[in-house]
Amino acid sequence: MQCGIVGLPNVGKSTLFNAVSSAKAQSANFPFCTIEPNVGTITVPDVRMNKLAALVNPQNLVPTTIEIVDIAGLVKGASKGDGLGNQFLGNIRSTHAILHVLRCFDDDNIIHVDGSVNPVRDKEIIDTELQLKDLETLENKISRIAKVARTGGDKDAARMLEVCEAFRDHLMQGKNARSLSMDKEKRRLIHDMQLLTDKPVLYVCNVDPNSVNTGNAYVDQVRELIKDEEAGLLMISAAIEAEIAELESFEDRQLFLSEMGLEQSGTEKLIHAAYDLLNYITYFTAGVKEVRAWTITKGTKAPQAAGVIHTDFEKGFIRAEVIAYADFVELGSEAACRDTGKLRVEGKEYVVADGDCMHFRFNV
Repeated sequence: MQCGIVGLPNVGKSTLFNAVSSAKAQSANFPFCTIEPNVGTITVPDVRMNKLAALVNPQNLVPTTIEIVDIAGLVKGASKGDGLGNQFLGNIRSTHAILHVLRCFDDDNIIHVDGSVNPVRDKEIIDTELQLKDLETLENKISRIAKVARTGGDKDAARMLEVCEAFRDHLMQGKNARSLSMDKEKRRLIHDMQLLTDKPVLYVCNVDPNSVNTGNAYVDQVRELIKDEEAGLLMISAAIEAEIAELESFEDRQLFLSEMGLEQSGTEKLIHAAYDLLNYITYFTAGVKEVRAWTITKGTKAPQAAGVIHTDFEKGFIRAEVIAYADFVELGSEAACRDTGKLRVEGKEYVVADGDCMHFRFNV
């Protein structure tokens, strides 16, 4: 999974990226300190893995990860190539989801590219640039298929034209593509176009440390603005996350969080919110060689889940042996689950549940 961190210059993108990822981007008090997209990897925290490892005592523990891309700041006119526009928009297109950072704190020592703090204005600037780029994409598609579609000889082209025109008209109203209500079959037609404003988005409100739990007036403005969008909202303090990132041990980090009155770090909240945004769940394989987490989309059936491990597992799928996580932890071992009938044999139509512990039988 790859998420792109976007936002206007100097809203805290690189500070946040540095804090949550294994890579380190330059962070400075001036626009465009991030020129090339920095890519970092975040380990997905999951206490279930630790509990399974304590029971199985594996040689290796392999968590799942999220790739975070810190993308260069955007300015007005990016859709026309101003600033780093074309590069910026191209980098967004390759991501699965967007983490849109909005500055929601006052600090006279940190310059804002537009001279004042206004997250509503900042959001609308980026929305406008992404919408203009999507309109360009749609107009190009419409111009290619319109003649064929309107002659009546190509029903597929006619359906595509209808969908493209619906999205174009929606965007012309200043609305993001993700907010257009349309059935899944029609929406699937524009999937390959990778419209920027159709990507799942999580609005990350970068607040001052005192507002992490309660929010502030800026956050309230953002929440009201996005109420009709299929989008998430998360409050995080990049300043706090930067301090946590400097602490060496897990115990020190937990003590710091406790002193701040926080149950978990912003990084953890960000990762879990991204998972929810993309409708992802985790299943596990647990044995003496390794306990490993695997990411799949909610609703995935057993053969496709097996294919995440290796394509041969899906091609030659025979059956899946499944233990619910709660049963595994309660009974303490795979053998105990098997003896008490908690190990189930499932076929090709089984929909994998979050936390399932699985073995796959296959033959290629």
